[in-house]
Amino acid sequence: HGTGTCYQQVKRVLHAAVPDRLHGRERETGVIRQFLREHVGGRRPGSLYISGAPGTGKTACLSRVLLDCKDELAGSKTIVLNCMALSSPQGVFPAVGQQLGLPTATGREGVRRLEKQLTARGPMVLLVLDELDQLESKGQDVLYTLFEWPRLPSSRLVLVGLANALDLTDRSLARLGARPAGGPRLLHFPPYTREQLTAILQERLGQVAGDTVLDAAALQFCARKVSAVSGDARKALDVCRRAVEVVELEVRSQTLLKPLPGGEW
Repeated sequence: HGTGTCYQQVKRVLHAAVPDRLHGRERETGVIRQFLREHVGGRRPGSLYISGAPGTGKTACLSRVLLDCKDELAGSKTIVLNCMALSSPQGVFPAVGQQLGLPTATGREGVRRLEKQLTARGPMVLLVLDELDQLESKGQDVLYTLFEWPRLPSSRLVLVGLANALDLTDRSLARLGARPAGGPRLLHFPPYTREQLTAILQERLGQVAGDTVLDAAALQFCARKVSAVSGDARKALDVCRRAVEVVELEVRSQTLLKPLPGGEW
């Protein structure tokens, strides 16, 4: 079990994956779980808008809840799209249509067909759109159309959108909010605090057996720096991963330069 593998392990746990539990996000996880139970489980169409800076755990939390609620969601159709992957805001409609098994249709026709499908009888459809900011278009009609669908009579759509912008709803969906039924439910993820970042890093590094590669002071320093700037957990994981790489290189060069036993070079 050489040093090499120990550093590999440390770097592996510092990658931004979906952990079993998310520190400091119990409230948010609870809100998402409750929303899905009420709307998907309770067959009540609705929409949830999740905002927060990058690396505040939005996608990780939602992924965790989707995994945990797999059985409850089994009777419905779940579609998860990352809007970064679309070539244009309008591209969201054919992408959703394809997931619902509709024949390809573009433009107004495609949108009309989707709308018909989502108001026809059938199981609930949970549509998760990550990086929702990408769908902002000139007349905001793409976002407006999507958020309007859960409000149509006999709709079976539950929409969850995630975006970095806090004011996306003010800008794009002001028209929705003005309606008597109100706009989407809002959930904001604040930046992680120094304590939360330290806990995240400690928990990740605790998964590696043996000596700690990064000492507590280094972790505190990293957490303090990142929380002061952004509270972005991904950045904190990255910073630590880089620190590990530096240590790894130093150790490697020392092992190469160690004098031979007996003091002979």
